[in-house]
Amino acid sequence: MSMTMSQKILAAHAQVDEVRPGQLIMADLDLVLGNDITSPVAIKEFAKFGIDSVFDKSKIALVPDHFTPNKDIKAAHQCKMLREFASDMEIENYFEIGQMGIEHALLPEQGLVDAGDLIIGADSHTCTYGALGAFSTGVGSTDMAAAMATGKAWFKVPSALRFNLTGKFSPWVSGKDLILHIIGMIGVDGALYKSMEFTGVGVSSLTIDDRFTVCNMAIEAGAKNGIFPVDEVALAYLADHCKRKPVVFQADADAEYDHTYEIDLSKLRPTVSFPHLPDNTRTIDEVGEVKIDQVVIGSCTNGRISDLRVAAKILDGKKVDPRVRTIVFPATQEIYLQAMDEGLLRIFVKAGAVVSTPTCGPCLGGHMGILAEGERAVATTNRNFVGRMGHVESEVYLASPAVAAASALTGYISNPETIEEN
Repeated sequence: MSMTMSQKILAAHAQVDEVRPGQLIMADLDLVLGNDITSPVAIKEFAKFGIDSVFDKSKIALVPDHFTPNKDIKAAHQCKMLREFASDMEIENYFEIGQMGIEHALLPEQGLVDAGDLIIGADSHTCTYGALGAFSTGVGSTDMAAAMATGKAWFKVPSALRFNLTGKFSPWVSGKDLILHIIGMIGVDGALYKSMEFTGVGVSSLTIDDRFTVCNMAIEAGAKNGIFPVDEVALAYLADHCKRKPVVFQADADAEYDHTYEIDLSKLRPTVSFPHLPDNTRTIDEVGEVKIDQVVIGSCTNGRISDLRVAAKILDGKKVDPRVRTIVFPATQEIYLQAMDEGLLRIFVKAGAVVSTPTCGPCLGGHMGILAEGERAVATTNRNFVGRMGHVESEVYLASPAVAAASALTGYISNPETIEEN
């Protein structure tokens, strides 16, 4: 019987020949992830099991990245719990200050994600790894605890939506604009508990970073996961980062999808998500005059080296508006070093921005970029809910690094094409 790409991965890990949408299965896991917010709860639940070891110390990753460097005593206590648990359980993949990064950029970079993997993480943006042809999804802390003990998890097999991509992006359009366009088109619940599967000749024109961004925000459409086919672009990334041999799954030609959306990449425009939901989107031509107070460039969505290069290209030789606090967050230490070697950090600092160590801090209103009442931020992050980055009466506008950098220069949400012309 025909299956989608996601369904084939689930079937293989459940050790069955086939699965159908809605079916409940128990499946073996390749990786279990937790961070400094979710892991402490999981660790407390794990202690209740009365066991003294995890299922596989090489298949668990703990990354304190949300409130690190520790912003207060409570954050320090959370991270201490992770550190001690990782030591006691001899967990091999523990990444803290000096070795750390934002988890969803760090794990692929460290070679912990491979095509065909089944991955769960106690963080909703675990769906990022579908860019490499893995089935990855977020779970709760109690599920993480059980997975650390058993190496297994329950899944309800999702049905799927297909997004058939054609054409190529125009200049200053990127994966962020694609996923914001899709979320604006189908809504924040348009893919609820479904797999978002990307196909078509246009896929080959997307960089791996574009794909990471798209899959990262699949959850913003309510999806269980997002996933791309494993093509030459994905295989090249895996060859550079992962020592394991990829297991490539392909959807059957007659696989069933709840709906197929046709998207011509060449027709997309830079897109901005207005408060207070990611589906409240407008193209840059429809934005109007929106004055801003802060710009954040980084996060697990758009903190990779290609994102920093785009921002630096726009900011090079210019000065940000003195009224706009501009903060740049490379997503990992490796990206930070690469940006340093390429001179990007100098460009940011000379332009009047600040550069931070990798952290999730500002994205969730944790630290290092909190908004006051009435303030507005353009951010390359993934959520713009009420109070997401600070005060409940602040506003977050989601955009690409190109739009964010252009906006930092003018003090208003701005079209990068206009900046380039000037």
